[in-house]
Amino acid sequence: MEHLSCAKKRIVKLAGNPNLEFSEWEEYILLHINRYFSLLLLGAALAAPAVTMAGPKPQEARVQLRVYDRDHRDYHNWDDREDRAYRRYYVVQHRTYRGYDRQNARAQRNYWKWRHNHPDND
Repeated sequence: MEHLSCAKKRIVKLAGNPNLEFSEWEEYILLHINRYFSLLLLGAALAAPAVTMAGPKPQEARVQLRVYDRDHRDYHNWDDREDRAYRRYYVVQHRTYRGYDRQNARAQRNYWKWRHNHPDND
């Protein structure tokens, strides 16, 4: 089928089935556009929950440190509460404070033994 363009005076041939009228071509094209748009919308609707669930959750600005207790075979989160317990341990032991990371392995094990025997009262 041929179409005469008013603005540029050109003859345009439609590709595909030459037996279709112009209104049928419009319907054919709109049907395909509608089909592709529907698939795109369906894909976005299915992907949206996965994208929102996979996003990282906001965390506090500090770094979380986990310490492994070899004798009791468990992990401890080193946070403010654990730091207070560690300082309390030094007061009870009548020793000057020294950072946990500066202690040798034997002193660290002694702290965890004490810690398991003196849990928080929270």
